[in-house]
Amino acid sequence: MSGSDSVAARAEAPIGSRFDERFLRQLESLALTIRRTTAGRSHGMRRSRRVGAGLEFADHRDYAPGDDLRYLDWNLFGRLERRALRLFEEDEDLSIDVLFDASASMAMGAPPKLELALRIGAALAYVGLCNLDRVAVTALGGEAAGPPPGRGRARILPILRALEAVRATGRVSLATAVREFLVRRRGRRRGLVALISDFYDPAGARAALELIRRHRLEAIAIQISAPDELAPRLRGDLALQDVETGETRELTISPRALSDYAQRHAHVLRELAGYCRERAIPCFTLSSDQPFEAVVLRMFRAGGLLG
Repeated sequence: MSGSDSVAARAEAPIGSRFDERFLRQLESLALTIRRTTAGRSHGMRRSRRVGAGLEFADHRDYAPGDDLRYLDWNLFGRLERRALRLFEEDEDLSIDVLFDASASMAMGAPPKLELALRIGAALAYVGLCNLDRVAVTALGGEAAGPPPGRGRARILPILRALEAVRATGRVSLATAVREFLVRRRGRRRGLVALISDFYDPAGARAALELIRRHRLEAIAIQISAPDELAPRLRGDLALQDVETGETRELTISPRALSDYAQRHAHVLRELAGYCRERAIPCFTLSSDQPFEAVVLRMFRAGGLLG
């Protein structure tokens, strides 16, 4: 697909309630903003694809200040007055996998945590595709397999269709699900794995990230909490049910109980951040009510997704 085409123009109809034509236009705008923001740095989520002569032509991308003028497509400029660089296929492309926790706890919140997770993942996938990286998405615990890894921005439509079908149900062990993913991934080159979850699995948060590291893959941790998990509005005598195990407990929700809960929740997030910091794993802690465009831009501007 040529860089002059837009994903929005290729979409014959809205993909669904999550990913409509407006969302596709948002992806295009995000990708352009990120390109301008990171001009002069490497393009892509860790390493960029190089452009050069003597390789197979693959795509165009818009010129940004600081790009090598030797690779400007002068024919395109002469016909359309559009400044674009020619990109070429190489063997050393970056493989990007975006993993989504699809356990029942991700359905919690207003808006639900899963909705922000899927939108962030779609944006990361699209930025990678625009840079000709090989991208795949996987719902951990999901019943349907995602599309096979592919490159080129036209691949975003099959990815969005797969994500449209993802629902947060059941109980998922992060470590077990990541281990199964790595078995399926065996034989593919090194790359980047973005794990998006609430990381509430008491046994699997660290173990899942450690598995990724041991397979010589670069990890990114994106933790999402719901606003009512950060500041619950519960009061009085209540029977609370675990959405994943079904276990019910009768509790008295007092100011003291809420304070204790807030401290334990903050401790979970601090442990995750500390673990990631010690191992140089980019870690982003979010609330599900944050606008996904602002979140994605903050990630790229922080440098955690760039080389």
